[in-house]
Amino acid sequence: MKALGKLRAAIAFLSLVYILIPLLVTIPASFTSASYPSFPPHGFSLQWYSKLLERPEFVEAFWNSVQFAFLAAFFSVLLGTLGAIAIAKYDIPGKSYLVSLLTSPLTVPQLVLGIALLVYFTPLLLAGTPTGLLIAHIVICVPYVVRFVLTGLSGFDYTLERAAAILGASPLTVFRRVTLPLIRPAILSGALFSFLTSFDNVTVSLFMISPGMRTLPLEIFSNMQDAYSPIVASVSSVVIIISVVLILLLEKIHGVGRLLGSSH
Repeated sequence: MKALGKLRAAIAFLSLVYILIPLLVTIPASFTSASYPSFPPHGFSLQWYSKLLERPEFVEAFWNSVQFAFLAAFFSVLLGTLGAIAIAKYDIPGKSYLVSLLTSPLTVPQLVLGIALLVYFTPLLLAGTPTGLLIAHIVICVPYVVRFVLTGLSGFDYTLERAAAILGASPLTVFRRVTLPLIRPAILSGALFSFLTSFDNVTVSLFMISPGMRTLPLEIFSNMQDAYSPIVASVSSVVIIISVVLILLLEKIHGVGRLLGSSH
């Protein structure tokens, strides 16, 4: 048994190292003082980060990504939370099939999903528009909210809602004062994953974007097609740091382990 435990620990460690290798290469390479990407970096310099502010296409793409991510997270939380509550609370015919439908974008390859959305949106004149891009991002973000909120509701004690109603609370008050506080960690987790998914998306955005509308991941992708330079590494490092900060913030406020374990 000890040998099996050590084997599992070794596999987990190697898997973690394999996942972190791109980060361990990209971030140090962004601090190089050379005019070309190198690892290990030649010298230490912050010049590539300062040059980001001199590249308006990156600054504009960054704010575009932030705006789309916020909107996608907002609408995903709104739709996904209401959908998850309806599924968990009410006896809906074909409930399991509905859950599979709502979470299906998690299992469909994003390349296939991007092509399908492009084919569907083109006759509706939504392809290549901000509205079409936002709807596409909501489609790929809603499953995270549904999954997390359903997990949060799996151990929910509905007698608390009935007790509040018996004491005279209106349905809106029951939701606001009883239901919402108990599932808030799950909602925040879904919002976080929705934001990160939208902010970092390339595949689906590639089919929905227009030449005059860029997001930061697509700007990075476009620059890598021409020539890989240290400034691309610095932009990628900024995206990585933002993702890590958001996850650490969630861990600080609620605790990711407690959040994921709150349903058991």
